[in-house]
Amino acid sequence: MISEATKKLILQFQKIEITEYHIYKVLARKAKGKNKEVLNKIAEDELRHSEFWAKYTGVKIKPSRFTILKYLMIEKILGLTFTIKMMEKGEEQAEKNYQAILAEIPEAQQIINEENEHEKMLVEMIDERKIEYIGSMVLGLNDALVELTGALAGLSLALQSTRLIGLAGMITGVAASLSMAASEYLSKKSEAGDQNPLVASFYTGVAYVFTVTLLVGPFFFYTHYLVAMANTLVFVVLIIWFFSFFVSVVKELDFKRIFVEMMVISLGVAAVSFLIGLVARHFLGIDVG
Repeated sequence: MISEATKKLILQFQKIEITEYHIYKVLARKAKGKNKEVLNKIAEDELRHSEFWAKYTGVKIKPSRFTILKYLMIEKILGLTFTIKMMEKGEEQAEKNYQAILAEIPEAQQIINEENEHEKMLVEMIDERKIEYIGSMVLGLNDALVELTGALAGLSLALQSTRLIGLAGMITGVAASLSMAASEYLSKKSEAGDQNPLVASFYTGVAYVFTVTLLVGPFFFYTHYLVAMANTLVFVVLIIWFFSFFVSVVKELDFKRIFVEMMVISLGVAAVSFLIGLVARHFLGIDVG
C-alpha cells in the first residue's frame, strides 16, 4: 500500500508521461529518418510508463493540452533542436522526481533507467541543419546590438531629434547588415566547412536587420529622444535575454554568463557613445534646431 503523498506524486508522473507521449508522437510525425524512429520509440516508452503508473492510481488521466500546444508552438517557431533540448531538461527532472518514490515502489528503477536512456537518445538524435547556422545568427545579433546601440546613443545626444536619429540609425543599420552578410559569405566561402556560405550570410543579415528594426523603431514613434532611447534600451535587454536563453539551451551553456556578458558589452558601448555624443555636441557646436 502506497502513502497518500506518494499517490499524489504518481498522479503527476502519470499526467506528465501521457502528455509527453502525445508531444513526442506529434514531433515524430514531423521528423524524418533516424529522428522519426527515436521519437516514436520514446513516445511508446512514455505511454507504457503512464500505463504503469495507472496501476497504482487506478484512474485514467488526460494529457495537458496546454503543455502539448506550448511545445508544438516552440517547435514551430524555434525548431526541433530547441524543443528537444527543452524536453531533455524535462527528462532530467523526471529522473530526480522518481528517486523520491523508490523506497515504496522499487519497480520505478526500470523507468528511471529508461528515462536515462531517453536523455542519451535525444542528445544523439539531434540533426537539424539550420541549427548549424546559429553562430551566424549570433554574429549578426551581437554586432547589431553593440554597433547600433552605440550609434543610437551617440546620435541621441549629438542630434537630439528623433526623426534624424531614426533616419541616421536606419541608414547605418541597413548598410551595416549588408556589410555583415557579405563578410559572413566571404568568411564561410574561405572555410572548409559544411555550411553553405549563402545560407550563413542570410542568417547573419536577417538577424542584423531584425535587430536594427527593433532598435530604431522607437525613434519614429516618440518625439523626445531620451524617451525613444529608453525604449530602445528596453528592446536591447529583451533581445539579449531571448538570444541568451536560446543559445544557452541549444549549446548547453550558462545562461547567466552569456546574458551578463552581452549586457555589459552592449550597454558599456552605449554609455561610452552617449558621452562621445555629448562631447561632440558641446565642442562642435552642433544644433539641428
